[in-house]
Amino acid sequence: MKVEIVEFTEWTVINAALQSGDIDANNFQHIPYLNAQISARGYDIVPLQPSIVVPMGIYAGRAKDLDTLPDGATIGIPNDPTNSARALKLLELAGLIRLKPDIDQDAASPLDIADNPRHLRFSEIDAAQLPRTLPDIDLGVITLNYAVLAGLDPKAALKLEDETSHWTLVWAARRDRAQDARLVRFIEIYRSAPVRDFVLERFKGSILPTW
Repeated sequence: MKVEIVEFTEWTVINAALQSGDIDANNFQHIPYLNAQISARGYDIVPLQPSIVVPMGIYAGRAKDLDTLPDGATIGIPNDPTNSARALKLLELAGLIRLKPDIDQDAASPLDIADNPRHLRFSEIDAAQLPRTLPDIDLGVITLNYAVLAGLDPKAALKLEDETSHWTLVWAARRDRAQDARLVRFIEIYRSAPVRDFVLERFKGSILPTW
């Protein structure tokens, strides 16, 4: 099967290209981000099969571990709404905060924290800049695409998502093309054992297959 891969340098235009028919499918976003884009821009785009997880991790800044995190510590989290919610969920999984149970977990903000026993403070920062801010904050919650580019080791994360993450990336297509036989077949090939083995070997934990 012959496939043309189109690379974008600005991710806010990728769904626009899909909606306009310039591309047949994309694979860069999780469902919360896709839902936010559909709500904001009216795209008729649907999620297909999950692809990979680019794990989000909690990285040491001035604080070196979770157990000795000082009261009133500053935590850097992404400033876009979907990844801000994702960061808060990871902090909850790490036992640092507790979110209100009756909220939309995909849209959680620091205002939705029900319990913050260490009186943590949250600094919302552009996701790409978070690694650079680590010397000035106690912890940073960073996705591995930015962490690896900044030279951070996934194994050094104090807490790291795994392949069961709610924020897995998904293949997406315009609704009227979602059942295209070529696209269905391509995703079947992508979600095969050889591709899984390649991802595990090539990316050493910085990208995780979901199949």
